[in-house]
Amino acid sequence: MANVNKVILIGNVTRDPEVKFTPKGSAVTDVGLAINRNYTLDNGEKREETIFVDVELWGRLAEIAGEYAKKGRPIYIEGRLRMDTWEDKASGQKRSRMKVVGENLQLLGGRPGGASSGGGDYEGGGQSEQRPQQRSSRPAAHPQASSAEPDDDIPF
Repeated sequence: MANVNKVILIGNVTRDPEVKFTPKGSAVTDVGLAINRNYTLDNGEKREETIFVDVELWGRLAEIAGEYAKKGRPIYIEGRLRMDTWEDKASGQKRSRMKVVGENLQLLGGRPGGASSGGGDYEGGGQSEQRPQQRSSRPAAHPQASSAEPDDDIPF
């Protein structure tokens, strides 16, 4: 039987991420994410609920989150679920919680303090280098076989 462990989230960062480094030098950070859900009850009453999710990022993604993912900023996360278990020092009880390990990150909205690009400013997955997305509103050039006869029906 096939198994799938995939999570896709869009939400707002709840606190500025703090990047830490392991003894071997790998960057790691936890990003708190607030995800809102609006719905209407059968009687027409509108409700909103917010859930909070912790996302763990590693490597270059952790560094990017530490630099650009500030409190209140919307982000897109792809990742997988992981169960963390530990023993509570005070009570001695076994504790556990579900966490998302981020494998891809996209910053949404405009660049802070600058012009809005209308979409994700940076995207990445794994250890790849992050670069700004470039979009062109100009149509691609269309070579013509003969310049003697213009193409009047092309809308651009």
